[in-house]
Amino acid sequence: MAGVVRLEPVDERNLEPLLSVAVAEAEPDDVMPPVDAPAGWSHARREAFRDYYRTGFAGFDGPARTRMYAVLVGGEVMGMIRMTRCPAPGTVETGLWLGRSARGQGVGVAALRELLNLAAAAGMRTVVAKTTRKNAGALSVLGRCGAALVEDGDTVRAEISLDATPPAL
Repeated sequence: MAGVVRLEPVDERNLEPLLSVAVAEAEPDDVMPPVDAPAGWSHARREAFRDYYRTGFAGFDGPARTRMYAVLVGGEVMGMIRMTRCPAPGTVETGLWLGRSARGQGVGVAALRELLNLAAAAGMRTVVAKTTRKNAGALSVLGRCGAALVEDGDTVRAEISLDATPPAL
């Protein structure tokens, strides 16, 4: 991995760099909810991206109940990780995406470990995630961070207890 991985709350200052990485190195459906817009990174999709990420500016107290963080490597925005409050007390759901150039280098594991620290500092006890059996990258990151993985058809549910000792890197 080239550089230190750190998380920075998504705000107006890093929103455009985040969008630039998404446009250059990811597909729209990988980085935001589906929208009714022309395929690819159309103007409408770029605006929807901005609108979606702005919903996280208010954090847990906002309507999205989500904290979003830009993933920085050596000071450069490379993706995003989030945590969203779940109905179960002390539980948040996480999601992560990285630009293609940052994948497979340990960035996802480092980002998730930082998020686990932030979740614990916020009083959370459990972090959950959902992915598919085909998403080898996500499964690897979750497993390396101590997640218990439960398959249900094509879906995999991950659960990380913040009370447990994390596995060594």
